[in-house]
Amino acid sequence: MKPHQAESYELLDGGKTVKITIREGITFTDGTPFDAEAVAFNFRRDIESPCTCSPTWPLAEQDGITVEDNRTVVLRFTRPYAAVINSFPVSNVNWIASPTALEKAGEEKFKINPVGAGPFKVVSNKLSSELVLQRNPDYFKEGLPYLDKLTFKSVGGDQPAYQALLAGQGDAYEGLSTTPLLEQARSNGRLTVTVQPATSPYVIQLNTKAKPFDDKRAREAIYYATNFEAISEGLFKGLYPVSQLFTGPGGLFHHQTVPGYRTHDPAKARQLVDELGGLSVELGTLGSYVAQQVMTALQTQWQEAGIKVKVDTYQLSTLVQQFNSGKWQAMLQTAGAWDPAAGVGVGFRFSSQSPFSGVADRQLEDLLNRAAASVDPRERDELYQQAGKYISDNAYAPFGLAFAPANLAVEGVHAPGLTTKIPPIVVNPGVIWEEAWKSSGS
Repeated sequence: MKPHQAESYELLDGGKTVKITIREGITFTDGTPFDAEAVAFNFRRDIESPCTCSPTWPLAEQDGITVEDNRTVVLRFTRPYAAVINSFPVSNVNWIASPTALEKAGEEKFKINPVGAGPFKVVSNKLSSELVLQRNPDYFKEGLPYLDKLTFKSVGGDQPAYQALLAGQGDAYEGLSTTPLLEQARSNGRLTVTVQPATSPYVIQLNTKAKPFDDKRAREAIYYATNFEAISEGLFKGLYPVSQLFTGPGGLFHHQTVPGYRTHDPAKARQLVDELGGLSVELGTLGSYVAQQVMTALQTQWQEAGIKVKVDTYQLSTLVQQFNSGKWQAMLQTAGAWDPAAGVGVGFRFSSQSPFSGVADRQLEDLLNRAAASVDPRERDELYQQAGKYISDNAYAPFGLAFAPANLAVEGVHAPGLTTKIPPIVVNPGVIWEEAWKSSGS
């Protein structure tokens, strides 16, 4: 984590207060000051947002967000929250808009032509189609960005994007997940392929608040019927490591295994299914190549253990509706983040306060809150191991492939996170576009 428009921060009161100092002399591209008042305005607006990208800070009801002086914003929490700084890149609070421009344009126009203080300015924006940016000559970092212009275009998936790169219609593609295309790209000398170290393993979420998974035996049957190692090797040639808890090899506090974790044993699975008098499961996931491949393999494995399986693939809006209804049974999702306490980290899938959780367990909640609060990395590591063991002992949710998509760049194009490895803060790796550059002749 590096300071950027914020110059520094200080944790006080054992992690219950954080002071953030804003870098001096920054202006938005409309000429207004990027100061503490502007930052606090954005924080308050972000907290009130219904977006899942809104931070889950335990803010104090009174004076949760205050301005100490022109360069200092103060956050106060009801309990220690030492992971607050790591939460910034995974939430909307890391993107500061000009309050003046927002008020002048209104919400609807501003979302088309936002005004910030970043390395680029918006030239045009066709929603879900094309975004054109140009260099901000007043950017506070001298010499940056390197590019004069940057254009983002939406495409219909991995295959069209790959073909566009080969045809010279693009320079880079973020988030390739189709494994056969990844193999093709690696054998193409004109492309640079960068697979980032994964931070967010797949998890089979089980809704313990409803049948059939309110019965621990049903949950145990899913554990024993599942063989993620075979899926990793058979479908993905070992590209994605298997994890037994909510961390991946690219993130903080990673441990690949959990003592006593239930591993593949179809005979035990069938025995539990017989005890239950049969087991029928509805399994859903988001429509992506890897998720659909994994879901199909799980369906086969579970059926071999005598479990009846119905599978569904959802668009994001429908998936959210399913979670909000509380009537879902099992979902193949990702869990965790670079810091398990940040953004869509472990609490997103396991906190009783989250609508995207299938678990309501105060003891687990306490472990996760204590881990997020501690300023001692060794204590956090120990608490997260305890939480992983607790999830395993209660058979709350089997974990699987620690997946991260790949980024592609044509020859001569370079950027941190695009052509070098940066662990994804959540599932998808970020590219530092202000440092992107093209070599001569490319």
